[in-house]
Amino acid sequence: MTPTVYINGGFVPESEATVSVADGGWLHGAGLFETMRAENSRVFRLESHMRRLMNSAAKLLRPIDQSRLPSPDDLRSLMDHNELVKARLRMTVTAGATRADISDDAEPEPNICVTASKLTTYPGEMYNHGIGVIVCGFRQSPADPLAGHKTTSYLSRLLALREARSARCIEALWFTTDNHLAEGSISNVFVVSGEKLRTPSLATPVLPGIARAAVLEIAADAGIEIEEGQLTVDDLLDADEVFLTNTIMQMMPVIAVEKHTIADGKIGTMTKTLSEALRDLVKKECSQG
Repeated sequence: MTPTVYINGGFVPESEATVSVADGGWLHGAGLFETMRAENSRVFRLESHMRRLMNSAAKLLRPIDQSRLPSPDDLRSLMDHNELVKARLRMTVTAGATRADISDDAEPEPNICVTASKLTTYPGEMYNHGIGVIVCGFRQSPADPLAGHKTTSYLSRLLALREARSARCIEALWFTTDNHLAEGSISNVFVVSGEKLRTPSLATPVLPGIARAAVLEIAADAGIEIEEGQLTVDDLLDADEVFLTNTIMQMMPVIAVEKHTIADGKIGTMTKTLSEALRDLVKKECSQG
């Protein structure tokens, strides 16, 4: 089967999906993306993904009306074309042609592309026994206009992940220039201190993760005390539990930060409880409608 992609309102074979070499995403990394989880041909929290992308587009590129973005029916059709019911979808929006490639009185039109591939998960032993992470040598600056947005300017994250892979880890944690815990290269991070669930605030700044928000909702409904604020390296290392979130991994327990073992090196009760609840929430929401 030849993979099919959605691009600028239509479906074409992957080999025929192209953009101009004058596109701002190609030339300058001027683009945004969303990685989405679909089960039963339904995207988990699609509206949240669209809202995040449109908010970032308005701040970094130019406002995009939601009518320009693929609809739920478009995404279901894309999955049907690729014979998928459980899928990893990636939507990429780039700035479109540079000013030199268009007339003086025209606004560049963004390029919008969605790809669909089989939804693959991390190995089961990672969820059963937890993982190790590193603290990368790079720093996240609150003054960076891209911080807190999911942009295609991703090389620094890939370099941090390469550093993690070299240490036989799957994630690299970032701290800010003023030494506050921020996020993982591809995830949000939570720590459990006693009965309290803590995570860096969005103002750190960090990406407003879709799974992050879902976990906070679940925790609030369960009556768990939540703190969104500034966390230090000591808060991380002294935590009773640590876990990561994103829509593909959902919740991943962390048992070690480099050579430091978190608590007793076992997956904690709150992590197990919230992880199960998140899986149930995804199944429930993706079975509706």
